[in-house]
Amino acid sequence: MHVLPDKLRDLLKTPVGTLVDEKGLIKILRNKKKIISIGDQVTYTILKNEIEPSFCVVDFKTKRGACPKEIVDVLKSFGKKSVVVENPAGTLSDDLFNTIKLAVDSLDVGSLRIEVVGEEDLASLPAIFFAPPDATIIYGLPNKGVLVVKPTKDMKEKVKEVLDEM
Repeated sequence: MHVLPDKLRDLLKTPVGTLVDEKGLIKILRNKKKIISIGDQVTYTILKNEIEPSFCVVDFKTKRGACPKEIVDVLKSFGKKSVVVENPAGTLSDDLFNTIKLAVDSLDVGSLRIEVVGEEDLASLPAIFFAPPDATIIYGLPNKGVLVVKPTKDMKEKVKEVLDEM
């Protein structure tokens, strides 16, 4: 299990990628194939705009509270398959880490919903680390917008440094 040490908390509050609003997000994703969506609100947003991710990671919470039923219903309707994993707050459990790796390895197979019991806030780290260069990772930044990340070599090296510290 990877545990987030206090010394990395401020570093991880610094956004990586390109910050966009909903309209910008939809424009960017419209013709993308390998989309990895981390978070309930951002996944709901793209699904309601008829954009399907290759896989999503959700915990049925927004801003630490329960998602409204409408969002949960839309999220639960997505995915040919779903997997439930446990992941305590402030950690990356081996279960979540390995499930994301398997999902990345199967990006072309079909849609998958990873449901997290606990918290999915750090799921972007393994998603970025394992994603191929032609993938697009998206995750929400509460009250600001959505971050769009291309998994470049430089980005992967930064993520590896963080993972090595955990």
